[in-house]
Amino acid sequence: MRPVSHLPHSAGRVIVVGSLNVDLIWSVPRLPLPGQTLVADAVKSEFGGKGANQAVAAARFGAQVAIVGAVGCDTEGPRYLAHLQRERIDTTWIATIDDAATGAAHVYVNSAGENSIVINPGANARVKRVQVATALETLLPTADAVLIQQECPVETVLLSIELAARHGVRSILNASPVNAAFPWGTHPIGIVIVNEHECSECFGRNPTQFQHLSQTERGLLLNTFAVSDVVITQGRQPTLHFSADAMQVVPTHPVVPVDTVGAGDTFSGVLAARLALNSSWDTALAYANVAAALSTLASGAQTAMPTQSEVDVAILTQRAQDTASCRA
Repeated sequence: MRPVSHLPHSAGRVIVVGSLNVDLIWSVPRLPLPGQTLVADAVKSEFGGKGANQAVAAARFGAQVAIVGAVGCDTEGPRYLAHLQRERIDTTWIATIDDAATGAAHVYVNSAGENSIVINPGANARVKRVQVATALETLLPTADAVLIQQECPVETVLLSIELAARHGVRSILNASPVNAAFPWGTHPIGIVIVNEHECSECFGRNPTQFQHLSQTERGLLLNTFAVSDVVITQGRQPTLHFSADAMQVVPTHPVVPVDTVGAGDTFSGVLAARLALNSSWDTALAYANVAAALSTLASGAQTAMPTQSEVDVAILTQRAQDTASCRA
């Protein structure tokens, strides 16, 4: 018998297809060099994985979220499901894989908040096509967006994009981590989110080169890659948004980062939530920028993600400071 979808019939419905990992986060004085042994200042365990991270970020911003993925038949699997349910995320379509462990990641964070990550996919690599197809065919008729990353097999990514297009639902691909085997141009994608390094790897152009394209050149490039919109994050530098007929430059929110783990996932989840809730591009990008910045002010991925009310306060505070500066 097919499970019943728990995604309500109202605006702001986001399906996340992606990974669930348990992160072991090491605080180190600097990122290790090849062959180097370092002594960590501290170590802790956190819930992570790009799929689950983005699902939590979207849910905290008011989206109604269902996640499609897998955990292992270990102690971490049930613990993770209970955690997501506390975040009010529909876990109906998370499979438990009998002979696999829940995905895991070792995250090394230096004193400047920069990080390096090593991942063991575990159950994430065992998500079956029939599971994804059944879940999406059930959920898509009431969905507003499908959010996908590349920590799951490329076949899963392509199937999710294909089914979203078939149902007329916007697909959002966070093309991280970059997969050289991804067949760009074969499946129409609504939105691609990349950082400045991933932009060059995926599209063969850095953000500056993207900005210098004429409208005609930009349209041809996006058409070649079968992408409607490209969003490029650049750390402290402004976020860029490109479509065939428009370009936006959106300032980031000034902070002094403590830990950048999960900032990109916060951005992607919040952008998906705001667009699913029918926000304009200006509003969605502004919220995503501020949320990502605030997520760097504490350590960890999901634990550091802000709520919508916290972002609202930050935006109002920044506006007041900007107004005072103009009057001075």
